[in-house]
Amino acid sequence: MKLGDYKLIFVVVGLIGVLLIASPAVAGAIHPPAGEAFSELYLLGPEQLAQNYPSNVVVGQNCSVYVDVGNHLGSSAYYVLYVKLANSTDQLPNTTLGTPSPLQPLYEYRLLTADNTVWQQLLTFKVTDATISPTTATINTLQINDQTLSPNKTTTWNTNTTAYTYKLFIELWLYNQQTGTIEFNNRDVSLHLNLTRTL
Repeated sequence: MKLGDYKLIFVVVGLIGVLLIASPAVAGAIHPPAGEAFSELYLLGPEQLAQNYPSNVVVGQNCSVYVDVGNHLGSSAYYVLYVKLANSTDQLPNTTLGTPSPLQPLYEYRLLTADNTVWQQLLTFKVTDATISPTTATINTLQINDQTLSPNKTTTWNTNTTAYTYKLFIELWLYNQQTGTIEFNNRDVSLHLNLTRTL
């Protein structure tokens, strides 16, 4: 071998050595992009499956679903869930604009969750008193998790579904640590409820 060949070997071995010594520092300085941070909100039926959601409501009948919130934000999070009831003309949340419904909440959950965990709670509800006429229906009292509420929510007869239509929906709100406020997280889920004339 010639002297030039030895120089090349020394240079290559030296570069490999520098890379090996510098690799921990380089690895610490280079941060690969993290996964998307997000929250999830979903409902499961009474058997904790994505089926058998209550839809036809009978006065006095207990209905139930499971509410699930998944925290994938990279840190602990404080959430508020607002349960609301809408008739056929009420304004619902608008996910395109990122705005919540202006309706007042009937019920709420407050929860603190660790990162990469799912919080689950059984939500039971029952229409305990309703006034029904040939053209309108009013839910006078509603029980949510054994709390009696008086929404006095009136809707009109829907000829397409042959029922009085309501939506029981849940909005997900998140505590913003920078502003110190609870903000709509642009997530909502709903149950389409039919209160029929045959009650």
